[in-house]
Amino acid sequence: AQAIISRGMVYVSGNIGCDKEFKIVPGGVQAQTRAALNNISSLLKTAGSDLKHIVKANIYLTNMQRDFAPMNEAYAEFFDKDSMPARTCVGVATLPMGADFEMECVAEIP
Repeated sequence: AQAIISRGMVYVSGNIGCDKEFKIVPGGVQAQTRAALNNISSLLKTAGSDLKHIVKANIYLTNMQRDFAPMNEAYAEFFDKDSMPARTCVGVATLPMGADFEMECVAEIP
């Protein structure tokens, strides 16, 4: 499942930065971060929530040294700097379809 609702929370499975045809968007980690967050936003909206209700996010990067700072720049565009969700960012060897970025999260349903 892309997402599941349980006890007033939405659990969103890992999302990579892909387009509607499930192809990785060009433009590197920032483009992939934006695409993944837009996809997550749509899933949350369908579930009755939104990005501002994310309480925990897990992010996976294939090149932490190169991509952490640019990913943070794109990520910050989607959240109020004073109410960022708790977040873990982990470096991994590979991601599906050769992606540079993947994010999963948990959000409240207000």
